[in-house]
Amino acid sequence: MNLFDLTGKNAMIIGGAGGLGKLVAKAFAEAGANVAIASRTEEKLKAACDELKAATGKEFKYYVCDAGVEETVEAVAKQANADFGHIDILVNSQGVNKKFPALEFPMDVFDSIMHDDVASILMTCKHFGKYMKEHGYGKIVNVTSVRGKIATKGPGNAAYCAAKGAVDMLTKQLASEFGPFGITVNAFGPNIMKTPMMTKVFEMRAKEAGVTVEKYLETQAAGLPLRRMSDPEDCVGTALFLAAPASDFLTGNILYPDGGLTAIG
Repeated sequence: MNLFDLTGKNAMIIGGAGGLGKLVAKAFAEAGANVAIASRTEEKLKAACDELKAATGKEFKYYVCDAGVEETVEAVAKQANADFGHIDILVNSQGVNKKFPALEFPMDVFDSIMHDDVASILMTCKHFGKYMKEHGYGKIVNVTSVRGKIATKGPGNAAYCAAKGAVDMLTKQLASEFGPFGITVNAFGPNIMKTPMMTKVFEMRAKEAGVTVEKYLETQAAGLPLRRMSDPEDCVGTALFLAAPASDFLTGNILYPDGGLTAIG
């Protein structure tokens, strides 16, 4: 038995046009799965599919989907299951973050983050889960964060931390409810990663500390047991494990590819 073989499985990656989602899509395809990606912007989806095909030699299907709109999620779940026969693996890699000090946090922004980061995951799990129940099998992998477990020292992340904590408990509750249907539900929580999206954040924090970006990153890495910052690639193995037969008896768990932060945080 190949514990990490996804041959014959069909996977849907929500947020698959983004950096981490795209890497997960690539890894799943290399493990043998048929992979579809979904996101809001068709242009980005097309570019991602072209990039993935060039990297793997495989075809990728895409669906334009705003995971925060239930009617759209329901329609995409129906169409994808019709196109593939059934979706075996669902990865929820969508989400946003907007930072304000808690004493100044606009409540409409807080509500929008909770909707985009939490409600969207319930909606995708709800609608794809119905088909998984009919099929008697499914693997759901949610992307959460270390910030669902430990707070940040500085201000700004009241909504993000609350949302990721909610994703953690949603994962556990769905695992409890979906388990009798042959569906596992797990999540993984990365640490802050070196991605293009984080470049401005690193620059801002370095400026606040009065140091170069390189020095700031060195200082941050020195505080981790593994003494380096995380790259998106560090999460791919965890995602593959949670989607593969190797994790068949694992459900309701949150794994942390975080360089040891949650061990000492």
